[in-house]
Amino acid sequence: MVEKILFLTGSLAEKQLHRVLREMASEAFEWRVHNLGLKVAALMTADMIKRRLNEVDDAQRILVPGRCRGDLEELSHHFGIPVERGPEELMDLPRFFGYEGKAPDLDNYDVRIFAEIVDAPNLIIEEILQQAAAYAADGADVIDLGCLPDTPFPHLADSVRALKAAGYQVSVDSMQSEELLIGGEAGADFLLSLHETNLWIADKVVSRPVLIPAKPGDLDSLQRAMRRLDAEGRGYIADPILDPIHFGFTESIVRYQRLRSDHPDTEIMMGVGNITELTEADTTGINAVMMGIISELHITNILTTQVSPHCRSAVREADAARRIMYWARQQNSLPKQVGNRLTGLHETKPYPYTFTQISELAADIRDPNFRIQVSDKGIHLYNRDGLITHDDPFDFYPQLGVEEDGGHAFYLGVELARAQIAHQLGKRYVQDQPLGWGSALAEVEQDMNRQQEPGTTMKKTSRVGKTS
Repeated sequence: MVEKILFLTGSLAEKQLHRVLREMASEAFEWRVHNLGLKVAALMTADMIKRRLNEVDDAQRILVPGRCRGDLEELSHHFGIPVERGPEELMDLPRFFGYEGKAPDLDNYDVRIFAEIVDAPNLIIEEILQQAAAYAADGADVIDLGCLPDTPFPHLADSVRALKAAGYQVSVDSMQSEELLIGGEAGADFLLSLHETNLWIADKVVSRPVLIPAKPGDLDSLQRAMRRLDAEGRGYIADPILDPIHFGFTESIVRYQRLRSDHPDTEIMMGVGNITELTEADTTGINAVMMGIISELHITNILTTQVSPHCRSAVREADAARRIMYWARQQNSLPKQVGNRLTGLHETKPYPYTFTQISELAADIRDPNFRIQVSDKGIHLYNRDGLITHDDPFDFYPQLGVEEDGGHAFYLGVELARAQIAHQLGKRYVQDQPLGWGSALAEVEQDMNRQQEPGTTMKKTSRVGKTS
């Protein structure tokens, strides 16, 4: 039986919603569009729907605009059928219904992230716990305490115990056998890193060792240490060590491939920080490519750091990359059109509306409030007085008439600057919303059950523009 869906919208989007639904030509559902009696669909609220929607007829589901605020669960109870939010842009409806590929499930992954606190000896325990909380919020699974050469770490054991008491998995990373032993005895889950000459530490503690070559590039010594622990029935993680670009990077990738080929079931770690930290490039792309290699080789542990300023979001990016690559591998698919968490600067579909469609919207406007949209043709600003298109926000100012309205001028300046950045980089722009930067910035949870608070300029003047 074909599902019957009622789409709620406003007058400005009504014609385009009809067009999009007709173009979808769906056989999976029947549709009906209802204009709720407001111009801007994004301003729709649950309370408004409850007041204005009297009949749902034979609809089996109600779809409201993605920016609709309010308690939809209560609305579902009121109408007796599910009420759901659709996409934020109606042009994304085909993807929402699976016509451009089903939206991926990115809840799953198989890579454990070790996030290193590189200067742990120089931090007090409270600071270590704060950094651990930040890493965990970004997706880290293990908090790695990085010990520093020739730097005392008298509170190492106490730091391990404090992290364990707070519920974290902990690893201790040191070149000193004494520090590794202290960390293991204090209850560390993992020790980085052991090799064939200090493997005796593994006999003293229950911590899981991460094995490395006894000297750089010596894969044979790593495999000897692996064979010894295999003979003892002891679990471990092997790390052939990833080298920086121009200092053995390609050869080190070959070592990982060889190790995986020779040991198909061995758990492996890769320290991606030697590439992200030591390459002056945006780390989202680096993490995407490195996680692709990691996914192909079925490496299930990475060590990452956030030392250099350009690596400040490395943990979040690694978390996004591991989910995207896992999904793509499970689907036997390219890691493409999976999500925008790794496209911080550019987006695959930056302009949901063409200039022609924006012009049609502008022609229906009958009020003085300014709307701003972006297409490949430029930045478009319109109200009842017409449509203006420029590339530079300064070119708009002489035509706006806001010289005596400081709040309105400030608001338009901010929005036009955002629009310019979106147009220059090829990003999605939505009026009154901050630009998206993928994993480069932490996602801000929005409570869609509450009405959005008015901005500062809106409290002082009623002329500030609204979204369309």
